[in-house]
Amino acid sequence: MTSDSDLAAAVDGLVHEGTQVHDGRVDLTVAEVYVVELPGRVDFGGDELEPAATTAHETSERNPDDDYEWWSLDGGRYLVEYNETLTGTAVLQARAELLERGASHPTRVVDGLPRMPLAVSDGGLRLKENARVSTLVPR
Repeated sequence: MTSDSDLAAAVDGLVHEGTQVHDGRVDLTVAEVYVVELPGRVDFGGDELEPAATTAHETSERNPDDDYEWWSLDGGRYLVEYNETLTGTAVLQARAELLERGASHPTRVVDGLPRMPLAVSDGGLRLKENARVSTLVPR
């Protein structure tokens, strides 16, 4: 991306543009959290490359009046899927709000939005559906 406006224009599926687009950045929201159940395979040449078997992590209500449910994540590693899609290339990084609560994911240059590994500290994390967990910045 060459400019802030290019970045915002390259992201589709925003939950609330007024909140997610700010200061030349675009925040991404979590649509689903997955648990890796069975290992995938990575080899040298790619002939035996296989994805890991995953299942969606359960959500639960925190309050009966809530429109969205919560994931109660124990310490460990998960995969997050975003509500948004990206056409183009940008830098994807964890939001400070996520990091300050003991969770993190790698910073990557991405072309599109793959599932992102999420590491949660031993204390766990409560994560609400559509929470802003990551930020895109221009490359």
